[in-house]
Amino acid sequence: MPHYGRNSIGENTAIFENVILGFPSKDNLERKDFIGTTIGSNGTIRTGTVVYCDVVIGDRFGSGHNVIIREHTTIGNRVMVGSGSIIEGHCKIGDDVRIQSMVYIPTDTYIGNGVFIGPNAVLTNDPYPPLGGTDLQGPVIEENVSIGANATILPGVRIGRGALVAAGSVVTKDVPPGTLAIGAPARCRDLPSQFKR
Repeated sequence: MPHYGRNSIGENTAIFENVILGFPSKDNLERKDFIGTTIGSNGTIRTGTVVYCDVVIGDRFGSGHNVIIREHTTIGNRVMVGSGSIIEGHCKIGDDVRIQSMVYIPTDTYIGNGVFIGPNAVLTNDPYPPLGGTDLQGPVIEENVSIGANATILPGVRIGRGALVAAGSVVTKDVPPGTLAIGAPARCRDLPSQFKR
C-alpha cells in the first residue's frame, strides 16, 4: 500500500490493494515529514481509494472503489462513501452519514449527522464558474437530511434539519427544516408524513 506522511490506522481496519493514504496536499509536496491520514477502527477501505493528508476519519468507515477524500477533512463514525465519490477537502462530515456512488462534495461543505445523499448528487461552492473567486462557499446540510439521486445543491445553500430534497431537484435557496424541496428550481412544500423522522 503506498502511503505518505505519518498515518494512523485503527484496529481491524481492512485496506485493500491500490489504496493511497496521506497523499500530500500542495503545501506538503516538497516535505517528507507531515501528518498523513488518521482512520479509526473496524473500517473497510476499498481498492482505488485515495485519502489525502490531514484527514481524520472515525470508526467503522467504509469506502467504495475509487473514492477521493482531499485534505483537511473530518469524517465522523459509521460513515459510508460510495464508489467514485469525491470529497474536495476542508469539509466536515458527521456521524452515520451515507454518501452513495458518484457524489461530488466541494470544498468547505458541512454535512451533519444522519444525512443520506443519493447517487450522482452534486453539491457546488462556486456561484460563477469558471471565473471562480474568493467567495467560495459550500452548502450546509443539517442533521437527518435526505438528498435524492441526481439532485444539485447550489453554493451556500442551507438544507434544514430533517428536510428531503427530491431526486433531480436543483436547490437554489435555503430549505427550511422538515420540508420537501422538489423541482428545478426547487420549491418547498410540506414534507409528506411518511418521510418525517
